[in-house]
Amino acid sequence: MFPKPRPDLMPNTAEFERLPLIKPTGFREYDARWLFPDHINLMGFQALGLGLGTFLRQSDIEPKIVVGHDYRAYSQSVKFALVNGLMAAGMNVYDIGLATTPMTYFSQFELDIPAVAMITASHNDNGWSGVKMGMDRPLTFGPDEMSALKEITLDARFDMRGGGSYELVPDMARRYIDNLVNRPKLKNKIKVVAACGNGTAGAFAEEILRGIGAEVIPMDCNLDYTFPRYNPNPEDMKMLAAMSDKIAETGAAVGLGFDGDGDRCGVVDNEGEEIFADKVGVMLARDISARFPDSQFVADVKSTGLFLTDPVLIKNGAKTNYWKTGHSYIKRQTHALGAIAGFEKSGHYFFNPPIGLGYDDGFISALAILDMLDHNPGKTMADLKRDLPQTWGSPTMSPDCPDELKYDVVERGIAHFKAIAEAGGTLAGQNIKELITVNGIRIVLEDGTWGLLRASSNTPQLVVVVESPTSEENKIAIFNEIDKWVGQQPEIGEYNQKL
Repeated sequence: MFPKPRPDLMPNTAEFERLPLIKPTGFREYDARWLFPDHINLMGFQALGLGLGTFLRQSDIEPKIVVGHDYRAYSQSVKFALVNGLMAAGMNVYDIGLATTPMTYFSQFELDIPAVAMITASHNDNGWSGVKMGMDRPLTFGPDEMSALKEITLDARFDMRGGGSYELVPDMARRYIDNLVNRPKLKNKIKVVAACGNGTAGAFAEEILRGIGAEVIPMDCNLDYTFPRYNPNPEDMKMLAAMSDKIAETGAAVGLGFDGDGDRCGVVDNEGEEIFADKVGVMLARDISARFPDSQFVADVKSTGLFLTDPVLIKNGAKTNYWKTGHSYIKRQTHALGAIAGFEKSGHYFFNPPIGLGYDDGFISALAILDMLDHNPGKTMADLKRDLPQTWGSPTMSPDCPDELKYDVVERGIAHFKAIAEAGGTLAGQNIKELITVNGIRIVLEDGTWGLLRASSNTPQLVVVVESPTSEENKIAIFNEIDKWVGQQPEIGEYNQKL
């Protein structure tokens, strides 16, 4: 018997040492994240391993699972607590050690293993930990699987059959790197700033990019889990500004920034300007659809409207399906449609064969970006960006809001803006053309300007994104309408960044 997890244990007590602590809010839509050890302790991770192993056994898959961990002071300890629970539930564990998240996904294919559990908090502040999980490669858990796992774990409905095993796979990083670089080299020498924010990707970025023929300028590639300069988040303006400065100093053709667990890649052009991930997606879709006519793509609802209106994509016969925000949702839809690529505005890109294996990998994204530059030797990254029809868009802005309250707040926002539309009112001086509520609310005005308000799937925050195809002024105007309502809600705190 294993004790039922509790949400109320306190550190520096005897109960904390002998009982599992798990805050229920750590179970999110498609992964799990907690502050460690305040919201989950090592016994809690052992309970999570038991719950995951029980769920996997109940799902009738072969009882094998790949595990890996990112670079934080506590990640290896957390992993072994999870492994103890997995083995107690009868799982055979294959441990690849320090890894990026996509390296664990690759290991599923390399070792022919159905399930995966990666200990990572991605780009979250030091002090966070969590697990990304899957059992049907290349897919990861969605809301149904996470709900089932949560119920099994919090109710302690564990199948403690035992009989599990543990095997260390010490050479997986080598196998992963060799797989990525075993391809044609770049025809043109491209100077690249590789920015890793002292996260896990820094252990591998330089070798991979050099391996395909790039000239690499490493930036913050030394591992340091305190993240002394900024969090390794390619959407973070501090990281992007540091990349811009390095490009100005070195004359690099492009800056590629990787997040803490290596599954996203952000881009700064040769003029030091960041390119939002959805615009990079349109640029990549142009390059891919030129080589593979009539390509099918997927984009999330936070993304630019250019996926549907760009004349080059239309000429190439490309088709795009807009889908729910969230890497698990976009990955599943890309897989379900057999799309050649899926793009999420946060920078998760999913490439199916012949480019990738269907999972999100910041290094595969980086190689696709370098290939795009290589296919256009007369143009810079800034040129390729300027070739797109102009729009005025924002970064992803994230005001703080507690996990327990954020969905209710968004429902109030939906009701508020629906009431304005139903009354024939205007926003930002325009009529409301459409309200899309598949994922929060996307308010579309008559000139195509739009603003999105939704709850973040994996942090205690809301998400606000705006874009206008007509002017900077209209972009700011729709943001001000949303921000005015957001500022009136008592549950909402500071933005991570703001227009």
